[in-house]
Amino acid sequence: MPEMHFSIRWPDGREMRCYSPSLVIREHLQPGAHYALPDFVTRSRAALQIASERVRAKYGHACSLALGQLATIETTAEGFGADTRVQVLAFDPPE
Repeated sequence: MPEMHFSIRWPDGREMRCYSPSLVIREHLQPGAHYALPDFVTRSRAALQIASERVRAKYGHACSLALGQLATIETTAEGFGADTRVQVLAFDPPE
């Protein structure tokens, strides 16, 4: 299963390198795009849950790394207001 990383910039300028066990994240986020915080969390949740389910289908168990990444995104997002934006910087490997 092809895994990938994606880099984001939080509203306070901090950058984070995130993990996905599947390329499905490319269907939900675009490099260079700025997303309203609630939209970013929703898109990330959808993509990482799909990715985790793909791992379950292939290996018989959910992907703890994907679910952990989702938890980190959700926890970090709680520190910002809903009117802020998150920027997706890049995919690794690139498209």
